[in-house]
Amino acid sequence: PLEQFEVTSLLGLNAPIFGYLNFTITNFALYSAITLLLIVGLHFLGNNETNLLPSKWSIGLESLYASLNSIVREQLGKEIYFPFIYSLFFFILIANLSGNVPYSYTITTSIVMTIGLSFTILVGVTILGLSIHKLHFFSYFIPSGTPLALVPLLCLIETVSYLARAFSLGIRLFANLVAGHTLLKILSTFLFQMFSGGLIIAVLTLIPFSIFLALIGLELAVSFIQAYVFCLLVCSYIKD
Repeated sequence: PLEQFEVTSLLGLNAPIFGYLNFTITNFALYSAITLLLIVGLHFLGNNETNLLPSKWSIGLESLYASLNSIVREQLGKEIYFPFIYSLFFFILIANLSGNVPYSYTITTSIVMTIGLSFTILVGVTILGLSIHKLHFFSYFIPSGTPLALVPLLCLIETVSYLARAFSLGIRLFANLVAGHTLLKILSTFLFQMFSGGLIIAVLTLIPFSIFLALIGLELAVSFIQAYVFCLLVCSYIKD
């Protein structure tokens, strides 16, 4: 069931220029482009400038817009970070949902992408903290009231804890999606074999198949929840 998470080459081109340039399109690159096109297309459908009454797409996007805006205002108190949080939420959400399509590839099940995304966010938050607080930013690593003898130890612990955010944020997203997709892959394989076993067995298989459908609905909910949790944690990191 783990072969669905492998990055495979779909199209390769060896150009005899610039030292035989190798240009390869992988499933990761393809579904990244599809995710971008889906996000742009979704917002294009939700554009309500030429209509008197809002469409269903427009109402849905406005609801998500209002929800994310309220989260950013409650967590950060200012809306300057809202475009980033909004873009991040839709990128993770659409990537998660598109990965639920059979025989597709989920780019958020790539540990390189999730860790790279979370590490980039941590670097950005660190640069933001240094630009706002200057040298006072390093007081974050030394709790107030710490005895002088414990400063080196606590400073090391706080530094490791701070850097661990880059891994925990990405691993949480990666692990939840990989676990869900692996479970669905295993169950679908068993159900296919049971449906192929005969008429009586196929009828009895309808009971576990209904449970399988419920798990698919749960996986769709996880796609929303993980995008929400990721953005909520990013807001808390920026707030700190």
